[in-house]
Amino acid sequence: MLIFDLWHVKKNIMREEAKSEIKATKRMAFTIKIEEFAFSAISIYFLSRYNLGLLFWTWVLLFFSPDISALAYLVSPLIGAYGYNLFHNRAITIALIAVGLFTHVDLIKAMGILLLAHSSFDRMMGYGLKYTDDFKHTNLGWIGKKSSRHSN
Repeated sequence: MLIFDLWHVKKNIMREEAKSEIKATKRMAFTIKIEEFAFSAISIYFLSRYNLGLLFWTWVLLFFSPDISALAYLVSPLIGAYGYNLFHNRAITIALIAVGLFTHVDLIKAMGILLLAHSSFDRMMGYGLKYTDDFKHTNLGWIGKKSSRHSN
């Protein structure tokens, strides 16, 4: 009977630890979403300064244009992941912004800012950089409904 009671206590402790870990994970995910929202908002502000004289609706279309890179998935998951990640990579966005600032070329600056705004928006929505095995497998976890195969 003592062994059963100890097993039951251990099981309850493990259940409480799992609940605590889930709460901490949800808090972290919320914090990351707030951070990505801030990156998006600041980027959109700077796009309004370096708008190249384009109309607002043009920028709305351009904002979603990096997602055209997902068409690379039609070739293969490997090529798709590389293509998608190329247009959603922070290092590339920062490099474009820096090159634009140093060369005083507003088009390059605007391209970098646009990519930063878009990639931050995607991350805020839960779409991270892609792994090469599946479009739904990202650095932020699996997109969509969780299954036993896709659990973290």
